Amino acid sequence: MPPVVFPLDSSKPFTEQKLIGHNRWHYDIPPAVMVKPDDSFRVHCREWFDGAIHNDDSAEDVRDAPLSKVHCLSGPIGVEGARPGDLLLVDILDVGPIPQEDSGPLAGQGWGYTGIFAKQNGGGFLTDEFPDAYKVVWDFRGQRATSRHVPHVSFIGMVHPGLMGTAPSSELLDRWNEREAVLIATDPDRVPPLALPPLPQDAVLGSLTGSAFEAAALEAARTAPPRENGGNQDIKNFTKGTRVFYPVFETDAKLSVGDLHFSQGDGEITFCGAIEMGGFIDLHVDVIRDGMEKFGVGENAIFVPGNTDPQYAEWLAFSGVSVELDGAQRYLDAQLAYKRACLHAIDYLTSWGFTPEQAYMILGAVPIEGRHSGVVDIPNSCSTVYIPTAIFDFDIRPNADGPRRVDPGQGVPKASF
Repeated sequence: MPPVVFPLDSSKPFTEQKLIGHNRWHYDIPPAVMVKPDDSFRVHCREWFDGAIHNDDSAEDVRDAPLSKVHCLSGPIGVEGARPGDLLLVDILDVGPIPQEDSGPLAGQGWGYTGIFAKQNGGGFLTDEFPDAYKVVWDFRGQRATSRHVPHVSFIGMVHPGLMGTAPSSELLDRWNEREAVLIATDPDRVPPLALPPLPQDAVLGSLTGSAFEAAALEAARTAPPRENGGNQDIKNFTKGTRVFYPVFETDAKLSVGDLHFSQGDGEITFCGAIEMGGFIDLHVDVIRDGMEKFGVGENAIFVPGNTDPQYAEWLAFSGVSVELDGAQRYLDAQLAYKRACLHAIDYLTSWGFTPEQAYMILGAVPIEGRHSGVVDIPNSCSTVYIPTAIFDFDIRPNADGPRRVDPGQGVPKASF
C-alpha cells in the first residue's frame, strides 16, 4: 500500500479531521499536503454528503439532503514544480470502499446508496417524471452489489471517483461565475435552478481563515457541475488503471478528489444516481511541462480509461429519438433522445414487474452503456441505452409467452412531504 498523504477518520465529520478538505473551488485554497512528480500515494475520501445518508428504509434523508455542503473533497494536493500550462498526469492505481473494520456505520463500509432527488432539491435527469425523493441501499460483497430495495438484480460494480480536478485560476473562476450568472438570470425562479451560484453558507475552504476565508467564500465555485478543470464529471470509466491528463491553471496544480462511486450508469441520471460511498483512492502523479500547448489540450482534461471493467457479453438496448412526450418535434436534440431512451427502458422493465422507481434506480446504478447513435439525420437525433442482461436472475429478453412478472419486494422507499 502506498503512503497515506490525506488520512481521514471514518468516525468524524469532514470539518473535524486533522486535515480539512474543501467543498468549493477557489484558487486561494492552500495545498493541504505536497507530493512530488512520480510519487504514488493514498487518499481517503468521505462520502459526498459526509454521512448524512443512512442505511435504512426511509428516504427522508435524501429528501433533506444538504446540497449546500457538497462535495466533500480531499485536498488540495500540491504537486511540486507544476505550473500553469503544464499537464498533470494522474494514474488511478486503485480505488475502493472504506474497509468494513473501520469505525462508524458510513456509506462505503459494506454498503452504499442511490437516490432520486426531489425536484425542489436539484431533481434529476427525469425530474418531471420522477419529482419525489427515493432511496435505494446497496450491499457490497467483494465487487458485487445487491439491494433489498431492488430484488432480482446483482452486478459487478465499476468503482471510480465521480469528482477529481485541479484548482482554477482567478481568471477561470471569474469566467465560470460570469457565464453561470448570465444563465441563471434567464429564469431566476426556475425549479430546479439552472445553475448554483457561489454560496458562503456551509463553505469549507481547507485551511483558509479570517478575511481570506470570507473573501474566497463569496466567489468560490460550487462543485456540482463538471468544468474545464475536470471536476464532477461522473465518468463511470474512471476505473482502476485510468490515466488522466489534467490542465494546470495554478502553481502546484492543487489536485482534489472525492465523490467515490461503487458503480454508476452512463449519465448518473437520478442526480444521486451512482452508488455513493466513502473510501480510498491510490494515485500516481507526474508533470508534463507545457503540455497544454504541446498537445492542444486547451482547457479540458483527456484520459485513457482503465481496462478492469466488468465483461458483459450480452446487452438489451433501447432507443429514443428527439420527440417530446407530448409529441412535439425537436431538432437534433441528443439530450432529449437520451431521455426518451431511458424512459423506453423504464417502461420495458416495469412490464416485468419492477416499479418505475426501481427501473430508474437500475439505470442510475448499474454500469449501463449510454450512446449517441445518430446525430445528423434531421430532424431526429437517436440515442440508445444498453443494459447488460446478466445482472438479472431471469431472462429479461422478449419472448413469445410474454413477460414473467417478478416480485418487486418491498420496493423503493419514498420520502413524505
